[in-house]
Amino acid sequence: MRLSTATWWRPGLVRVLVLPLLLLALAACAGESYPQSTLTPKGDFADLVDALFRTTVFWAVIIFVLVEGALLFAIFRFRGRADDPEPEQIHGNTLVEIIWTVIPAAVLAFVAVPTVRTIFDTARIPETGPDGQAALKVEVIGHQWWWEFRYPELGIVTANEMHVPVGRTVDLRMKTVDVLHSFWIPQFAGKRDVFPNRETRLWFSAREVGAFPGACAEFCGIQHGRMDFYVMVDEPAAFDGWVATRQADSAAAAMRPAAAPVPADSLAPDAAPVAAVDPLVAEGKQLFMTKACAGCHALGSAGAATTMIGPNLGGIGTRKMIAAGWLENTDENLAHWIQNPQAVKEGVLMNVPPITDAEATALVAYLRTRQ
Repeated sequence: MRLSTATWWRPGLVRVLVLPLLLLALAACAGESYPQSTLTPKGDFADLVDALFRTTVFWAVIIFVLVEGALLFAIFRFRGRADDPEPEQIHGNTLVEIIWTVIPAAVLAFVAVPTVRTIFDTARIPETGPDGQAALKVEVIGHQWWWEFRYPELGIVTANEMHVPVGRTVDLRMKTVDVLHSFWIPQFAGKRDVFPNRETRLWFSAREVGAFPGACAEFCGIQHGRMDFYVMVDEPAAFDGWVATRQADSAAAAMRPAAAPVPADSLAPDAAPVAAVDPLVAEGKQLFMTKACAGCHALGSAGAATTMIGPNLGGIGTRKMIAAGWLENTDENLAHWIQNPQAVKEGVLMNVPPITDAEATALVAYLRTRQ
């Protein structure tokens, strides 16, 4: 029998044909190269979670195919006809009820074993990493809306960029100073809620060098969606260089007055020339002190962990992003952020006095020297 056009395009049949195609198209949009994809694990912790995820999905797909296949077979093989007798009723059939209770229970138990094992494996903080070194301790402090990172064993405090060496286990000890946050590095570790006055812990070890995004995964206010950060995974030698630079920057962050250029004709013939300070940088340094910037921001690690309410600006000149991972660290963006932070992230605590374009340029020039 030939179907009429009206029969062919009835709504139920259209849904059956179109919905699977839409699902396939949607799946094609989810590439594994997405920066915050959990499907591309880059560390030991993430590997454990990924293995559990793929095992669970594998068996779920098999069960789905078997169940849906049996359902479709029953629908077409035993579809009702006008002259069919009353089918046998199985309500109260003890054997059938035992079978359809035991089989799902066995499936759940089969999935529960690797799940429980993974929970314990990820909860156990390794004391040493794959490279044999002791775990690197990093204290993570959540703020509205930025992240502070402290390295207690190294005497370093920074913000919104956490540097770690490749291959070394990182032991994160986390808390907040205000509301509930959730720390999440999709390619390295699972989410972990972070609370005021309570420490939670998380660990990971990265096996690939690069910049990996993280985010707050718990609604924490109007700028929750702009509370990002980056994990910068360095080669061991590069990480050691970063540590040395940060420690030296801390020692030099006493904000001494800028030295004035020394006229060349005032030097003795055998005296070495003294490097002149860029007047724009000197002006920016002075503005940093007089425009209240130094009241909230530290430029080095010494004393910054307890006395400053704003992000530590040590190394701001070479950071990948600013405004908690929201703006690329260009001169234009940095000047805009300095002059009008509320236009970028409404509600942030950074309220600044009026700053002219010339003053912003000088401040940017000075902050660029904080390498």
